Amino acid sequence: MSNENSWDRLLQIKTVGRDETNADEYHHPYEPTPYCVLERLVGSGFFGPDDVVLDYGCGKGRVGFFLSYRTRAKTIGIEYDDRIYESALENRKSTISRVKPDFVLTRAEEYEVPTDVNRCYFFNPFSVEILHKVMARIIESWYEHPREVFLFFYYPADEYISYLMTVDELDFYDEIECDDLFVGDARERIMIFQLPDYQEVEQ
Repeated sequence: MSNENSWDRLLQIKTVGRDETNADEYHHPYEPTPYCVLERLVGSGFFGPDDVVLDYGCGKGRVGFFLSYRTRAKTIGIEYDDRIYESALENRKSTISRVKPDFVLTRAEEYEVPTDVNRCYFFNPFSVEILHKVMARIIESWYEHPREVFLFFYYPADEYISYLMTVDELDFYDEIECDDLFVGDARERIMIFQLPDYQEVEQ
């Protein structure tokens, strides 16, 4: 817990804690990705100043603030809960990070993915039914502007994995092991999927 509080203090934000207030069968409770997992994500080398990261179910914005601070990547957070969204905006005002995330209050399945987004992050924010619709939006953006896109799924639910393995456009790329951070839980990993840039492959 000390690491959680230490990073919040350093970034001058408030993201610690779990919130189930508006959770239902389609929208999962707010629970931030542990900072030790985000440190491992940053260490993977997938994020830099030229990347645009879309954080689905961003909550109070922890992923965006951390990635922006550590890698200077541009980040966009999507949140449907207006109360939690307001907390993200308050954090945006107070953070020391010079590269500040943008936040959008909307339902993930209704959000049109900008064509410069090339990284997407998920920590089980919603049901697999919503994930189907979100993936359709991501793939639509990818077809509109072909580019390499990486999708990161932390602590993936079995139904997420089963579905993702059936998406024709997606390739399983790699995974980042995190089970040593929380011993005894095989789900402690970040699975990485890829939408390839076929234009680049064909050259």
